[in-house]
Amino acid sequence: MSAKRGLRIRGLRQRWLVNAVLPIVLVVIAIVTVYTLGVRRTYYSAMRSGLETRARVAADNFSSYGLKSYSEYFRYASITAETFEEKDRLELQFINVNGRVQVSSYGLTAGTQPGTSDVTEAVATGKPASFEGLDPQTGERILSVSAPLWFNGRVIGVLRYVTALHEADRSVLVSMAVAIGVALLCVGLAIFSNAIFINNVVEPVAVVSDAARRISAGSYGILIDNHYRDELGELVDNINDMSLKISQSEKIQQEFVSSVSHELRTPLTAINGWAETLAADPGANPEQTQRGLNIIVKESRRLTTMVEELLDFARIESGRMKLEIETFDMSIELYEAVYMYENLLKKSGIRLLYDEDVDANYYINGDRHRMKQVFLNILDNAAKYGGDGKQIDIDLKRDGGNIVASVRDYGQGIPEAELPFVKEKFYKGSSKQRGSGIGLAVTEEIVSMHGGTLDIASEVGKGTTVTVTLPSAKSEEALGITGAIPKASETPFTEGEHS
Repeated sequence: MSAKRGLRIRGLRQRWLVNAVLPIVLVVIAIVTVYTLGVRRTYYSAMRSGLETRARVAADNFSSYGLKSYSEYFRYASITAETFEEKDRLELQFINVNGRVQVSSYGLTAGTQPGTSDVTEAVATGKPASFEGLDPQTGERILSVSAPLWFNGRVIGVLRYVTALHEADRSVLVSMAVAIGVALLCVGLAIFSNAIFINNVVEPVAVVSDAARRISAGSYGILIDNHYRDELGELVDNINDMSLKISQSEKIQQEFVSSVSHELRTPLTAINGWAETLAADPGANPEQTQRGLNIIVKESRRLTTMVEELLDFARIESGRMKLEIETFDMSIELYEAVYMYENLLKKSGIRLLYDEDVDANYYINGDRHRMKQVFLNILDNAAKYGGDGKQIDIDLKRDGGNIVASVRDYGQGIPEAELPFVKEKFYKGSSKQRGSGIGLAVTEEIVSMHGGTLDIASEVGKGTTVTVTLPSAKSEEALGITGAIPKASETPFTEGEHS
C-alpha cells in the first residue's frame, strides 16, 4: 500500500511539474525564437540599409567627380580603391556592365565575375540592389550592395561593397546564446520554484492521504494537525470533521446496538416467560393468569413504543424523516394526547390537569401526527419518571408570535449534573426506569424540524417541566382564524385546575 501511495505521490509531483513547467518551456522557446529571428532580421537589415546608403552616396559622388572620361574613370576608380580605409572589413569593387570586376580594393578579385544578383539587378534597373548568401567564388556567406554608375545618361558599371558575414553571424549567435542562457535560467528558476511549491503541496497531501487511509482502515477519530490557511487547510478541516463525525457515528452505532439489545431483551424475556408459564399451566388460578396477561400487555406496549422510537431515530439519522406540512390547531393534538393518556394513568393514580387560554388560537404550520407524537412522548416520560408525584400539569398559552406548551410533573426531578445530557441519544442517567434512551432525542428533533425549541427545567425533589415553544402559523389572518376551536366539554380529566 505504501509503495502504491509513493507511486501516486511521485506521479502527482511529475504531472504537476510537467503541467506547470512545460507551458513555461514552450513560451520561453517561442520567445527565444522570436527574439533570435528579430535580432537577426534587425541586425542584417541595418547592415544592408547602411551599405545601400553608403554605396548610393559613393556612386553619386563618383559619377559627379570621377567620370569626365573613361580614362579618368579608371584612374579615379583605382585611386579610390587604393585609398579605401575600410579594407579590413569591406571590399570595394568597380564592375563593368558585363559583370566583370575592373578594380578592387583587395586586388585579387580584379578580372573575376561575382555572379551575384545584386550586380545584374543594379545594371538592369539602374537602382541599388543587395545580395545576402554564399559567394559563388569562395562559398563564404557575404552581404553585397551594388549601386549603378552613370555616365552621359547611361549605366556604365556599378560600385559594389562586399562584406563577410562571419562576424555578423557570430554576433547573432552570441545574442542567441545569451537569450538561450537567460531562457534556461528562467526555466531553471521555474522548475526550482515549482519543485518547492509542489513539495509544499505534495507532502501535506501525503499526510492527508495517509490519514484518510487510516480512517478507511477503521482508525476513526484521528485528527491531522492543520498548519495551513488556504484550500489545503480547508481540506484538512473537512477531513478532521469527517473523522470526528465517523467516530461519533461509530460510537452512536455501538451504543445503539448495545442499548437496543439490552432494552429489547428485557420485555421479550418477560413476555416469553409469562407466555410459557401460562401455556404450561392452563389451570392456574385466575389471579395469576390475569397478572401474567397484564405483564404481557404492559411489556408488549413498551416493546412497541421502543420499536417506534428506534424507527424514528433511524429515519432522523438517515435524513429520511419527512413532515406532512399543513396548517392545523395544535391545541387539538395536545388535547387528544392528554385524553388518550388520562384513562391509562388513572389506573396508576396519576391526575392530569389541563389548562389553556380558550380565547387564543394555536395554529401552526407543521405535521399534526408528529406533533401529537411529541406530546405523547413527553406525557409518557412525565408518567414514567415523575409519576410518583401523582399529578401532571399541562399548560397551553400564546406568547407573542409563539405557542408555548408545558408539561410538569411532581416527581423526584433530575439531578443538576445530569440535566444537560438528558436530551442526548442513549443517555439514561441515574433513573431506575428503563427506556431506549432516544425518546427525548427524537422528540427534540421533531420540534426542531418545526422551527421550535424543547427546554427542560428540573429540581430534585420538586419535579420536572418540559416546555415546547413553536412559531405560530403566518397564515392565521388569511384564514380568518381569531380564536381556538372549541373542544368537547365532557372530558374524563380535570381541566383548568392546578394544585
